[in-house]
Amino acid sequence: MTRRKSAAEVFDALGERYEDLFGRVPEQLEALDWLTARLPAGARVLDVGSGTGRPAAEALAGAGHAVTGIDVSAAMVEAARALVPGARFEQADVRTYAPEEGGFDAVCSFFPLLVMDQPEIEAALDRMASWVAPGGYLVLATVPGDIRGLDIEWMGHPVTVSSLSAEQHLRRLTEAGLEVLHHHTSPFVPADPLAGPEEHFFCYARRPALTGS
Repeated sequence: MTRRKSAAEVFDALGERYEDLFGRVPEQLEALDWLTARLPAGARVLDVGSGTGRPAAEALAGAGHAVTGIDVSAAMVEAARALVPGARFEQADVRTYAPEEGGFDAVCSFFPLLVMDQPEIEAALDRMASWVAPGGYLVLATVPGDIRGLDIEWMGHPVTVSSLSAEQHLRRLTEAGLEVLHHHTSPFVPADPLAGPEEHFFCYARRPALTGS
């Protein structure tokens, strides 16, 4: 039986090759523009699954925000520190990460949860939502589908993937106290047949601001 690889192993191997294929997803760039236009000056932002730091951390740090990126891949963290010196990067897993108190003005999550089991994805969504400060935003993207434990070959690596449907994502975020402002799905075809075409789900959400303060 072929041993399935962890997310850390896959992305350690891919390195900056991942950025070459997925660093210019048009809807992700639009999401970053949308978020940047709404953040206060010097906002605290967490980029979950920050990869090489580009495009998310680079764009947000370039706009003057205090960006922390976390990723399970040591190779990705090393690359990000070199490529985006204006942000801070840590090797950490969203399932166990313990951020500083006070929350973030925004949390970004662009495709980091797929090499997990469904209950772990649900828990990660709850955790990320809890880190959004009142008045702050959560912007996420994933490959949607009510999928659990599917063995696939991706970019030449055997992995086991899971996901939630778009409706399950929306319900989970709403139950976590966020207001969904926008969501859509769109096709994406990477420039490498080893990756294959994907459907992408994007969601923008906000935690309501405190009243009477």
